[in-house]
Amino acid sequence: MTLPELIARRDRLRRARFNGVATVKIDGEEVTYKTDAQIAAALTALETEIAKLTRGTRSRTTYPQTTKGL
Repeated sequence: MTLPELIARRDRLRRARFNGVATVKIDGEEVTYKTDAQIAAALTALETEIAKLTRGTRSRTTYPQTTKGL
């Protein structure tokens, strides 16, 4: 899935959750959630995938800082 598709799904799911709707139709596919916890888990999964795609290939180098204790 592309980033815009993931964002669109997340936004539709958020709107449904905040409106108290448990059934969401996305791209012709209808999904019914039994509990709010299931919706929250789906949102978390979408957020994780969005974060992976937006994170990029940024360098994660850390440099230690030390002192002589003076």
